[in-house]
Amino acid sequence: MESEKKILMVDENDCGDLVKDCKPEDILCSEIVMDENGVLWYVDGNDGFEGEKGEGSNVLFAREAPLSTKDPLTSKDYSCGTNKFRLMESEIRRKDKNKQEKKLSRKDRIELGRLFQGALSSQDLELAENFILLADPQTLNDMLCITLDSIWFLTTKQELNGVTGMIKKIVANGANDFTRATLRTSFLASCVSACQSKTMSLADTVGIMAQRLHERLRECHGDEVLKAEAGVKVQKFTDWALKCIGIHSRCRKDRDRRNYSTIFEVQLQLSAFKSFLDLAGNSLTGKDFTEAFDAACFPLTLFSSSFDPGWAFGISATVIQGLLGMLVEGGADNVNQCFLEASRFGSTELVRILLQIAQRNSLDVDVELALGFASHHCKIGTMECLVEEGNAGAFLGPLLRAAERGCMQVVQWFVDRGCRDMELCIALTASVASSQVGIAAYLLPRIPEHVLAALSIEILKAAAERSSGSLAGVEFLLRNNFLGDPVATYAVADSIAESSDDEAVAPDLRAFLKEHWSEAAFAEGLNYGQNHFVNFMRILRRGGSPICLRDLPPSLVTAIAYLSLYRECRKAGGLLLPQKLRGQLVEAASKVAGRPVDKNSQAGDLMAVLEHHLPTFFLQSPTTTSPPL
Repeated sequence: MESEKKILMVDENDCGDLVKDCKPEDILCSEIVMDENGVLWYVDGNDGFEGEKGEGSNVLFAREAPLSTKDPLTSKDYSCGTNKFRLMESEIRRKDKNKQEKKLSRKDRIELGRLFQGALSSQDLELAENFILLADPQTLNDMLCITLDSIWFLTTKQELNGVTGMIKKIVANGANDFTRATLRTSFLASCVSACQSKTMSLADTVGIMAQRLHERLRECHGDEVLKAEAGVKVQKFTDWALKCIGIHSRCRKDRDRRNYSTIFEVQLQLSAFKSFLDLAGNSLTGKDFTEAFDAACFPLTLFSSSFDPGWAFGISATVIQGLLGMLVEGGADNVNQCFLEASRFGSTELVRILLQIAQRNSLDVDVELALGFASHHCKIGTMECLVEEGNAGAFLGPLLRAAERGCMQVVQWFVDRGCRDMELCIALTASVASSQVGIAAYLLPRIPEHVLAALSIEILKAAAERSSGSLAGVEFLLRNNFLGDPVATYAVADSIAESSDDEAVAPDLRAFLKEHWSEAAFAEGLNYGQNHFVNFMRILRRGGSPICLRDLPPSLVTAIAYLSLYRECRKAGGLLLPQKLRGQLVEAASKVAGRPVDKNSQAGDLMAVLEHHLPTFFLQSPTTTSPPL
């Protein structure tokens, strides 16, 4: 539908980004406002909330219930508001006997929600129950969300009994939006667990969440306006969750100074969530559990590597493990999708948790594709987790793509892990095709010479075929004597150059090798050198220059004749020279030395002959400086 909004998600079939549909009436299209009492509300254009579930929603959360940013235990308006609503209760009961027809104004709904939250936080359950009697259906659903959110901060059995009893009373009085409550509290539980990491304070977490959200959106492909809108919406939800944690943390610090949960408290919290799911029963569908699973995983992908090492095995992660496990039991079917997304963004600790959940529930997760995602984005820690704990072993695809991109860190990691000779050859071919000469230089010495010799022709042909028009990688292999034997390397190049009947050879490769690296090119170079010498001698003997060249020192005469060739060879660099250039150098060395030189002599020996007869100031000139041959 054209009216649909979208939020960014990751598809499990490639490294690109797809979008997840979200209907306009959902919370991502609503606005967040703060009333004069410091209460956060998400509202739409209808001046308030819509109480129904929203059957077609695919979003992470629905509309938010009120959240006081004041400390409810010290609010000056607490008692005054209570008196106000006691009078309101009497008036409502007198005028309207049917509770389902009550309709509070937006201002009253905000005030009632704030007071209910204050009573709940201060453990005044009797007062909280009185507020339930005043609520209209929409506010009851808000109260259900507020009460359910508090379960992640339970510390005693008494608190557990009070909260579960309160949830039952709210439902008995008409609350029925279990979907919104489940999605919202799943997101909050994830943030609570993440904030208990020893490496982060709550203040640090706010900045980290914002930074990671920005980085994630930047890494995604898609419409920039859409990404910006999604970023604003998600940032509002994370701000809400962290404010909620801050309020409950302050209340908790009044009782003790701990910023973490014990295993007993975790059991209480998970027991409360299980009681809620049992109460909801068939009101929650498989789709609801799937979206709640996504909501719980999403914040952890933002925290990424901010967790302390081993967080997934600590008490803080036990809540998330239990929560996700219950959601899977309820029917969540997106474990693999969240697993791939966590791998892509380097959320190693979440990857560990999802691996454990998949193993416990006999679910299939694609560890090989996940390894491809992690390696594509250079998430080394996640790659190690996938190999060591997920038993991923398909290195070829990720290695090949890393070689193509020139990602040395990933290539080195795979090589250190152990790659077969054939895999290294394929990676070498990929790097040569993409002209990633740094990767090629790293891989070459790690491939046995006999393997290279057997596959040399195929490597050059495949590299040229896969290249985008540049043969720089092929030239790099030849210049660096990739077979370790100049005769063999030249022979391979000549073989391809002369293979006119081989349709597998790219025409541009054949032409390039024939012009520069074939035996014919060497012969052409020799002939060029001979002609150059004849022309130079004619000038020397018959030239009409007022400077008598024959009277110059021999070294200067040599420089006049061959300095340009010397500089060209120095500039070419490498272990081997192209055959055409080597042919010229062989002829030059023969003339300068006054004797024939071996035609199989290579660049180093031939250049030494020239350097011996050239003035030293030419050799030291910056214009002739180049990498050693």
